[in-house]
Amino acid sequence: MVLILGIVGYLLLRGEKNPGEDPTEERIAGVEVAVVEQRSLDRERTLSGALEAGSQVVVAPKVGGRIERLAVDLADPVKRGQAVAFLDDAEYAQEVKQAEAELAVAMANLAQARNALEISRRENQRIVTLRERGIASDSEYDLVEASRMEKEAQVEVAEAQVNRATAALESARIRFEYTRVTADWSEGDAERMVAERFVDEGETVSANQPLLLIVQLDPIMAVISVTERDYGQLQPGLEARFTTDAFPGEVFRGRIVRIAPVFRETSRQARVELTLANPEGRLKPGMFIRATITLDHVDEAVAVPEAALTKRGDVEGVFLIDESGERVRWVPVETGIRSRGWVQLRTPSLSGRVVTLGQYLIDDGSTVRIVATFDPNLTP
Repeated sequence: MVLILGIVGYLLLRGEKNPGEDPTEERIAGVEVAVVEQRSLDRERTLSGALEAGSQVVVAPKVGGRIERLAVDLADPVKRGQAVAFLDDAEYAQEVKQAEAELAVAMANLAQARNALEISRRENQRIVTLRERGIASDSEYDLVEASRMEKEAQVEVAEAQVNRATAALESARIRFEYTRVTADWSEGDAERMVAERFVDEGETVSANQPLLLIVQLDPIMAVISVTERDYGQLQPGLEARFTTDAFPGEVFRGRIVRIAPVFRETSRQARVELTLANPEGRLKPGMFIRATITLDHVDEAVAVPEAALTKRGDVEGVFLIDESGERVRWVPVETGIRSRGWVQLRTPSLSGRVVTLGQYLIDDGSTVRIVATFDPNLTP
């Protein structure tokens, strides 16, 4: 008996007639309907990606040496220009002292050369006077003139040695200052955070060996990869909403700042960078995110629930309830934006009510009975 009732119910659902029914009597299908509305619709695309630091700096010493002290550690804040590490400076301090001594010697040599030049000039002037009186010969004059020129050359050499010693001292002082390693960056906020520490106190490091990674967390950057289908619809300035599993239910907002001009050959995707405010530093580099980007917006769009769309062959359309509320008319439509369970009808411009449930029981001109009304609050 249960099997028979099931078969009868199935046949009724398929719009079949029961045996004994008048075959000329038209079957009335029960349907659910929705009112054609005017809504503001957004075409959105949700893409996944990850967070990256807005900017990062690898701190490395310009000279080698043993790390005497690290002034910061993982997750510590760092200000622009702050000293973050100190190398053993004894060797460099000794270089400074040696350079100072060499400069002092060069200065003494210069003073001696200048004194010798002054004596040579006075001797030269004396010989010139004696020559004018006929007392000194030309050969004596030539000798003192040659001596004067030699002393002038010695002064020039001594001056060059002083310049070289001065430069060496300045270089030694600079290398000495390099034992105090600072964190410097030119743009962005004045305070950042230590993301990684690569060495420990007491280690001996070489020049340019990474010590610390310092990152900017506000603003933070989100990176997504897009295919060719979405690439042409993106442009800098488009706003986006972000969600992450780290903070369920929270929505963060940002915008596109850069779009790569090339696609990666391996993935055929392009890199898109977005920036979002992170004043409390809750968002961290490496977090997985979903970015919902608004690609298009239409105010007062003629819209119906997506459930109203159905196909007859390859043509998409809706069943429109006529004014009597008892018959339907099949209307092919051109759709536009689809958003959160609603779809824009570009053409034709419809009004009234459309069928949202029961389309498979009806056709163009079918008689219907409205048994339910679509609840828009049930859409996302």
